[in-house]
Amino acid sequence: MPNTRPIKPVEEWRNRRQVLGVRGEETAIGFLVAHGWTLEAHRFKLGRNDIDLVMRKDRRVAFVEVKTRQSDVCGAGVESVTRWKQRKIGKVAVYWVLRHGRPGDEYRFDLVAVGGGIRPAVEHIPDAWRLDRPWIFR
Repeated sequence: MPNTRPIKPVEEWRNRRQVLGVRGEETAIGFLVAHGWTLEAHRFKLGRNDIDLVMRKDRRVAFVEVKTRQSDVCGAGVESVTRWKQRKIGKVAVYWVLRHGRPGDEYRFDLVAVGGGIRPAVEHIPDAWRLDRPWIFR
């Protein structure tokens, strides 16, 4: 059965956490593009799982998890990507590589932490983790 619910613009969302997350992703896109990356995909989905950003710089493709925090009360964004979350992102990344990868591409997993405020602080951590079974990411 097709999804018949209309898509609401972000401005009409009511969940503040989701809106904060989208704003953080937009900030991360702007930061990475300013540093020479191009956006390949935003919120690339496989079932219920997704990758926040897929970015490219020449032959390097980064699967980017974006963590946005208004404060460090619940821990820093960098600390919040568990092994379980890394494996979920890895499964979606394998699917992306099989559908969109190019011969000679190099792959890695990056993390971008975005702090709250009027001028959010952005921290980019390249190659933030590696998969336990990196057979496709060599």
